[in-house]
Amino acid sequence: MTQKTLALFCLSGFLFFCPLPIEAGVLEDKNCGSCHRLSIEDTENTFTGPDLHYAGNKFQPEWLKRFLNQPRVIRPAGFITDPGVLQEKPLPPHPSFPEDAANTLADSLMGLKISGETLEPVTPEPLSKGQRAKIKYQFERTFGCISCHQSLNLAGKVRGGVSGPSLVNAGNRLQANWMANWLKAPQIYLSKGRMPRYKMGSATQNQFARFLMSLKKENIK
Repeated sequence: MTQKTLALFCLSGFLFFCPLPIEAGVLEDKNCGSCHRLSIEDTENTFTGPDLHYAGNKFQPEWLKRFLNQPRVIRPAGFITDPGVLQEKPLPPHPSFPEDAANTLADSLMGLKISGETLEPVTPEPLSKGQRAKIKYQFERTFGCISCHQSLNLAGKVRGGVSGPSLVNAGNRLQANWMANWLKAPQIYLSKGRMPRYKMGSATQNQFARFLMSLKKENIK
């Protein structure tokens, strides 16, 4: 697997550096590109699964390895990018791979990254009890995130909508810095998605990411 030429281009004020060709090899062998966008330059095709050209920015590698070995449903209502379409079709079951193949696939996917404007790195320090209560209120009431995403309430119970991906295990699945940047400018990652661009200050985006990092399936009661 090689990376040859670097392409530099600008999108909505963000600079992106993209290896050409995009990580290939095992991803091509497993036909990952038939369902997932593996290159930010591939704008002509329609895909039935979420984009993976920024998988290395988004996922935690250990979670990705476990998922590829033992897939779990993350999007109960399926996947769709058109904000004007309300009816989704559930995705077919994701294929599972033996541990060695899953590890190799995950390593290749973690090499798929885009770079651009970023926030200050999200501190790993947990929110205080008061901060968590404030952000949880904003998560559920002010911004209504729970209307589209499953989450955990204060009692550790799963609640929320299913039109967006589940956040029940966000703390094990996603990278904190990616979550903050997603809240800042979701259209950079998914131009036709239904995720709103909320008017949040960088401090609130940072705290939201820290709140989401506290959502882990081991906390389900």
